[in-house]
Amino acid sequence: MARNTRRRPKQRATLAAFALILGGGGMMAANVYASATEDGTGAEQAQVLSGATIDCPDVATQLTSVPQEARAEVDKELAGLDAQIAEAYKRLGESADAIRQDPAFADNAIAGPLEEKRSATLARIATAIDRVGDRPEDLEELAACAVRESGNAPAQQEGDGNGGDQAADGGDGQDQQGQDQQGQDEQGQDQQDPDGQGQDQGGNGGQAGNGPVAGDYVDIESVQPNVSEPEQSANASRGTFVSDCGVNENGLFNSDNVIAAPGVSNGAHHFHDYIGNQATNAFSSDEELAQAQTTCVDQGDRSAYYWPVLRLQNGTEEQDANSPGGGIEGNVGEIVTPKEVTLTFVGNPQGEVTAMPRLLRIITGDAKSFVNGPANANASWSCTGFEDRQLTDKYPLCPEGSDVVRSFDFQSCWDGRNIDSANHRTHMAFVDEAGNCPSGFKPVPQLVQRIVYDVDAPSLEDGGRTTPLFAVDSFPEQLHKPITDHGDFINVFDEDLMNEMVDCINEGRTCGAGAGDGGNGDGGNGGGEPTEEPQQPEEPTEDPGQGDDGDQNDGGNQNDGGDKPGDGGDQGDGGQEQPSEAPADNPATEEPGKGDGTAQPEQPDVKASVPAGNGEDTGAGNQDGDKGDKGGKDDGGQAAQAAEVPGSLPELEDGAQAQGQSGSLAETGAQLWPAAIGGVLVIFGFFVLRSVRRNA
Repeated sequence: MARNTRRRPKQRATLAAFALILGGGGMMAANVYASATEDGTGAEQAQVLSGATIDCPDVATQLTSVPQEARAEVDKELAGLDAQIAEAYKRLGESADAIRQDPAFADNAIAGPLEEKRSATLARIATAIDRVGDRPEDLEELAACAVRESGNAPAQQEGDGNGGDQAADGGDGQDQQGQDQQGQDEQGQDQQDPDGQGQDQGGNGGQAGNGPVAGDYVDIESVQPNVSEPEQSANASRGTFVSDCGVNENGLFNSDNVIAAPGVSNGAHHFHDYIGNQATNAFSSDEELAQAQTTCVDQGDRSAYYWPVLRLQNGTEEQDANSPGGGIEGNVGEIVTPKEVTLTFVGNPQGEVTAMPRLLRIITGDAKSFVNGPANANASWSCTGFEDRQLTDKYPLCPEGSDVVRSFDFQSCWDGRNIDSANHRTHMAFVDEAGNCPSGFKPVPQLVQRIVYDVDAPSLEDGGRTTPLFAVDSFPEQLHKPITDHGDFINVFDEDLMNEMVDCINEGRTCGAGAGDGGNGDGGNGGGEPTEEPQQPEEPTEDPGQGDDGDQNDGGNQNDGGDKPGDGGDQGDGGQEQPSEAPADNPATEEPGKGDGTAQPEQPDVKASVPAGNGEDTGAGNQDGDKGDKGGKDDGGQAAQAAEVPGSLPELEDGAQAQGQSGSLAETGAQLWPAAIGGVLVIFGFFVLRSVRRNA
């Protein structure tokens, strides 16, 4: 499917419509929900107004031409725009009572002041560009924002084959008369969770009151297969190269984004998982990235791979609950460590690929798709055993024995000149439906990223109280919608390893440290009919380090550089050969440099669940082959240890290793028995000797 970057029409809601949401009587009552923690003593999180969000034009995507000399200043101003929206969204929740009494308050006290701040920021952006180039036109028209209904009422799920209506349409099945509130009482009071899980049955939902809601999920078995295989020419590059960089078992998190907001702490306003390059934060220079340590098995891959964390809305207070990017901005709940991450580089269906330039930056998907619209949305969701069915605007409800799968197909056409662009998009492009790059663009290896999570389907009937809802971190106003999912990649492959990748792909071979024992596999389901039953977890092999789940190919081949996961090409069988120990230069705890000398703000300690079987080895790429464990417990039934990491730097914990070194009671007894027997013999000998002396 061809991609484009068309501009969206500005979405606006009238104050009259907004008043309808907030009105009393038979209208939908406002519902303000401020989640704390299990004991109610946690951080003051942003109180969010039910049924509303803030819609502002995305300036960054429309600034397609910014002189290189002005980009640093412009990027910081763009990050300032995001901070202004986050602050306004917090004010929106705090002003619910005032808005109920006077709907115009939203415009006068929130949207109006926000527009004034944005106008001043846009003027500074225009001035910065004007100093070194042509002043952008009509930039001031992007200042106005609107408070609009979010459409965040629970919707009935219909298996329409495409995962439901796009979340960005603002509808999502919402009843204008407030009849479809599923648990919201007649007076619009908060439906507090007696179990401390903080699930809100109506309004914006979620542990922090800003999503997700039941309407964000769909039963994967009700979705029709929607993945197709494009034809490949005789000249197609059919090889695959798989890099194994672990699952972030080191616990490296931060809310920065060095691509979109370099030099700005908390530029993402949500937390990211990081694998590969261990120096990645807002202040990382190119030199620091090139010299950093890596979690990748092949130390020639120092690339940065990162994406928003997935959280369970289970009432857990992570250590970022009081921090920007975390609880302060509505990103709450238990951070889930992936069960498996596969990084596969594939070829082009029409010809050979060329090497990626070093330090190339790629962003796929759009973190603001909920208000921007779906033009740049690209991430997709599915379940193991059902990967011929891909969702873009819904989270999947997977049957028992099936895991949640999150996929990113990155752009694979490069303009041949730039490693980045002003809006971080125009230097890269997707292939068209036939697999051709746009004129002037060159095909490069396409990164296909597959992330698997061992999470259960949430209980929608009780708002996730029995089995918690899950959702990705997001900007506050994006309400954790699945359509906002996105991935980031910075190429820091050694030149020799990148050339090896290109040769491997062009020659049709299967290579890379993560290729394991399977390589090409059998192509899986392709776009055909799914199996009747989901793939069940396999018994572990004798070597648990293999981590073979056997269903890597269920979404079909991935070897053609196509736009959708599983639309052609081969992803292998999931059998990733894992090292028994961490690489010799696995990430240390020393702090990387800060590039421009800017002091790095202290980041919060964050704990995350550890994937099953991860209790004895913190090395890169360590995964247990046992797929059947749930809840992050090992085969002995011991709870997975939390990985607590200060700041945005990796701290390799000793706890898990110490656990592996500690003997069981049986082992301890085996060591004590010889000593005990020896003691008995000594005492017996003493009595024998004494008896002999008496008889003498």
